[in-house]
Amino acid sequence: MLLTAHYLASRFPRGLHGVVFDCDGVLFDSRAANMRYYNLILEKLGLGPMTAAQEDYVHMHTVGESLVHIIPPAMHDRMGWARKQVDYLKEIVPSMEPEPGLLEFLALLRDNGVRMAVHTNRTNSMEYVLDVFDMSGFFHPVMTASKVVAKPHPEGVNKVLEAWECGRDEIAFVGDSLLDSQAAHSAEVPFWAFRNETLHAERHINDFWSLRAQFVQYFSLLASGCSRPALF
Repeated sequence: MLLTAHYLASRFPRGLHGVVFDCDGVLFDSRAANMRYYNLILEKLGLGPMTAAQEDYVHMHTVGESLVHIIPPAMHDRMGWARKQVDYLKEIVPSMEPEPGLLEFLALLRDNGVRMAVHTNRTNSMEYVLDVFDMSGFFHPVMTASKVVAKPHPEGVNKVLEAWECGRDEIAFVGDSLLDSQAAHSAEVPFWAFRNETLHAERHINDFWSLRAQFVQYFSLLASGCSRPALF
């Protein structure tokens, strides 16, 4: 089912106080960039490009898990060297693109007092990517696989809840992968699937422009009489 303003009002009687976002496939159309990154590493090792199944795996998992998965065990001792041969700033980041309507949606949430966080299986590149695209001011906290146990473990979501001091029924987690869905459900928070109809989710989202339109209506409903605790 698609998300609607009336669903928001009924699902969050105390107000929606925060939204947690996955990074790759949600904030950014970064699949092509990720594929380029891993294929360049394979190329440095004299290996061919990833298979379709390997592409699906690296889209969801940490860089360490992904490299172990796609590189033959006999070459694992060269993984560190191969990673250093790829200039992430010059060769990968330019291929990333924020999802259409994302910045406008983030601004709407900020202006209406809804907190935002990132929970990703990236390790040490997330803050850098947010800085490059001038998004750092929107998100706090930023949970990565270098700070918490990687998804599908719920630790990252739980850390966000602790930082915001709000209940599990007051936030939503937007993701596009099975690991995102599992992390949200393990943490017992509502999960909204982004462009992935195969995932078990409370609601499915097609794009940020339509999502923004629903939130405009939701905030209008609040202004017309619905109230929520002043957490912000």
